Amino acid sequence: MKIAIIGAGLAGLTAAYELRDSGHQVDVYEATERIGGKLHTVAFDGGPTDMGAEAFMARRRDAVEFFTELGLADSLREPSGLGSLVWVDGTALPLPRGGIMGIPSSSESVAHLVSEETAKRIDAESDQPGFHWEIGADVNVGKLVRQRYGDEVVDNIVSALLGGVYSCTADDLGLRATIPQLAEELDRLAANGPVHLSTAVANLENARKELPTGQGAVFNTFAAGYQQLYETLAEKSGATIYVDAFISGITGDSAQGYTLNGGEQTTYDTIILAVPAPTAALLLKTIAPAAATALTAVKLADSVVVGLRFGSEEGLPMNSGVLVSTEATGVRAKAFTFASRKWPHLAERGGALVRASFGRFGDTIAIRASEDDLVDWALDDLKTITGFDGHVAGVEEIYVQRWFGGLPRFDEHHLDTIKAVNKELAGVAGVFVTGAWVSGVGVPAVIAHARTVAQAV
Repeated sequence: MKIAIIGAGLAGLTAAYELRDSGHQVDVYEATERIGGKLHTVAFDGGPTDMGAEAFMARRRDAVEFFTELGLADSLREPSGLGSLVWVDGTALPLPRGGIMGIPSSSESVAHLVSEETAKRIDAESDQPGFHWEIGADVNVGKLVRQRYGDEVVDNIVSALLGGVYSCTADDLGLRATIPQLAEELDRLAANGPVHLSTAVANLENARKELPTGQGAVFNTFAAGYQQLYETLAEKSGATIYVDAFISGITGDSAQGYTLNGGEQTTYDTIILAVPAPTAALLLKTIAPAAATALTAVKLADSVVVGLRFGSEEGLPMNSGVLVSTEATGVRAKAFTFASRKWPHLAERGGALVRASFGRFGDTIAIRASEDDLVDWALDDLKTITGFDGHVAGVEEIYVQRWFGGLPRFDEHHLDTIKAVNKELAGVAGVFVTGAWVSGVGVPAVIAHARTVAQAV
């Protein structure tokens, strides 16, 4: 069998690796000049530095076991454990460690970030009438939390946290699509009685306390960046990988085989699309028009990462980073990661490594801002928020990475869209889809889904 995988990001390379001993011909087509997709490690003089994803959920043991299978176990590194800050009303304050993605069960952990009135509202939520919750359905995160707790919790905490993961505010995201464990707990409450947000969060917090200790850090990264992962996958897959290979369309069917416009003169039995949703919609237009139409509902968020290496770390806060309230004025960045504080192996290089992040769904900063402006804004905002003067510390290296359509918007309709796409594709033999828009954000989720797809092939 001849298999074409379109997209050499994490999903496409994982699928290729999973098919390595299948006996089939596997060709991978990548439209850009490099592999890795949204994983991108750049060669700073100070050492390899990630400008895309920079960590993964190490509590996902399937991912750790997969990396061990790849021979990368010795390359995994744990963070320092330093806490993060959040910039609210012109002050950098500690980010709460409790709650579920910033949603608290009581005011205790967030009282310093909200007004006294909001704190009282949070604590009284469980005394109010419960709210209607449809089991299995999804709702808007921002709308639900605003209704139960008020605007400050959303703007100062929840959107700041979700913005770092999804490049969207809470008002653009679905609860089940982004915080599934909370949706499942609300399902359980709805099946047994009244539904309260604070009760659901408290139940999850208590369940977390009961987990066995000694599991190690929640997050890990790779000693030399994510390049270790995507280069290993490419090498060990045994697949033929074509870069700068833009596929503009797919024709044919399962009976006659599929041909790629822009690909090799080969007829393929199976196609795996490991590309962003809008690209998948274009490629499915001829061979699966109903699926393509359903996919047009998925919108993408643009963002930018500015990597800065300084000669000195003097004055940089002893924190892993800082998130910015969506209501903050006078700053443009949405977050900073103090990478050399967060990761001890990066601190060993000397100096300071900082990543500034810009852009949320619906804004155009990634498209319209020049590199000079982005760097200036990063330096200015860093000084405003932390007092750290990058010019005095000495800017030694800069890298600006624009992520056009970096992440899909996982709104409250997203899961229904995916169900509709999968239903349509079930009737199209030999065509599969994978990637973050299907599986959900996060390296372990993308890997798990891509492996499942490859096994199905």
